Parts: sequence; structure tokens; C-alpha cells
Amino acid sequence: MIKKTYVPISILGLCCLMILLATESIYAQEQTGVVENLRIPDPDHVQMLTTEDGSTLMGRIVEIQEDEIQFEMELGVIIIPISKIKNIKEIPVSAIRKGEYWFPNPNATRLYFASTGRCLKRGEGYFADYLLFFPMFAHGVTDNFTIAGGISLVPGVGMKQLFYFMPKVGLVSEDNFALSTGLLLVKTPGKNGQFAGILYGVGTFGSLDGSFTAGIGYGFVEDDLADKPMVMLGGEARVSRRMSFVTENWMFPGYEGALISYGIRLFGESISVDLAWINPIGAGSFFPGIPYIDFVYNF
Repeated sequence: MIKKTYVPISILGLCCLMILLATESIYAQEQTGVVENLRIPDPDHVQMLTTEDGSTLMGRIVEIQEDEIQFEMELGVIIIPISKIKNIKEIPVSAIRKGEYWFPNPNATRLYFASTGRCLKRGEGYFADYLLFFPMFAHGVTDNFTIAGGISLVPGVGMKQLFYFMPKVGLVSEDNFALSTGLLLVKTPGKNGQFAGILYGVGTFGSLDGSFTAGIGYGFVEDDLADKPMVMLGGEARVSRRMSFVTENWMFPGYEGALISYGIRLFGESISVDLAWINPIGAGSFFPGIPYIDFVYNF
């Protein structure tokens, strides 16, 4: 009886010890990462420091000691033990507006349907859902090559869904200008489904907070390429920390009017939601248009 009782207790104790050691190892790795990121920033950057209790402080390190740092904020300098620091990152001074951190636009590579000239950075990705029934995944293979694709999920049509594939190659990538070329390839439903899509080029001028995008694309069905291109003009203007106005407008060969869209984009640091209206200008137009919604989650 004594032996049978002793063995389970020993195993339980060993498991607890292993969990404790694993926890300490993870904590040590996190602390090592924090220590490696500690530095006195240049004048063009400030630091956002998060403590173990979840508090966020904005300022800059002015002195680094063995176990603590001196952190300067608007109200003065405070001393913070390094062991209490959970995370620290540098951000440009230009991203601070009226004392608030304006995080980067989380959906800068697309307007609504259309792509901008910008590509995802290597390792970045997102999951998007357009009009509820058209999900898509995208991944930055390199800084200049993004691959995306998905399958429609329209209820009631079984396996007769659309497959879509969207590679994009960045040709120019600068702070205020980006140029890309890409392909939208769609496989129509059914055994005899065809391949159709758009071969396009697109350029974006401006910053992440305010930009103008122009693109041209040639539609095709199988190996039949259109003689004339379609034209897309759009843009985004950030009006607050968490909102921007977005518009995307298309002109098609052989159609005298245009397809316009306009609405707002609401976002946080990793997610955005578009609420917009789509309206054909010309025959069949009506105000305000067809409601449109999408959301994008970055990872």
C-alpha cells in the first residue's frame, strides 16, 4: 500500500517540477528579449513600454542600469525594474498625435475589392471575409511577393463554389509610392468550369494615412484576353485614430457609366472592418447603393 501511494505522488511532484521549470524557461526567454530591446532611442523615436501589470507608458529610456531603467515621460522621470517590463517597442514621433499613438494602417494592401500598390512584408498575413461569403487568406512570401486565395461559401450551392487565386509582385516599394502587378484568377463552378480573371498593374501614391491608387486591368476568359483595359481609381484618407474614408471606382470598356463605392473603414492594430455602398452610375443607379461589408484580421 505504501509503495502504490508513493509512486503516484512522486510522478505528480515530477510533473509539477517540469511545469515550473518550463514556466521559468519561458519567462527567462521573454526577459532576455526585453533586455535585448532596451536602448536609448534616437530623437526621432519614442518608446511604448508595457509593464507586467498591463500598464502602458509612453516616453523614452534615458539611462540603463543592471536591474532597472530610467524612463522619461511628460510628467518626469521614473525608475522601472527591468523584471517588471513585459514589452517595449519604438515608434516614430510622427505617429504620436495629441498624445495618442496612431498605429499603422492594418489594411494598407487593399481598398475594398481592389489591391493597392503595396505588398505584405515577409511573414505578414491576414484572413479576410468579403460580403460574408467570400473568405480569403493572404501571406507575404517575401517583401515583394504576396500570395492569396480562397473559396466562396455561398449557402445552397453545395460544392459548386468559386475558387480564386491572387498572386501579386511588388515592383517598386518606397515610403510614398508603391507599384505592383498581379493576377486575379477565378475558377468558375462545375465540371466544365472555366478560368477567368484580371491581369493588372496598380500604383499607390501617398502615405499609409492618406493615399491615391490607380490601376488598369485586362480581363480574360481562358486564353481570350480583352482588347481594352478596365480602369480603377480609388483612395483612402485617415480622419481619426481608428477610422478612415475609402473609395474604389471602376470604369469598364463598353460601359458608359462607372461603378463607384464609398464608405468608412474602422480599425484597430490588427483588425479592420469596411462599411460601404456600391452604386452603378448610369443605367440602374440608385442612392445610396448596395450595402457592402468586409473585415480583415492580420496575423
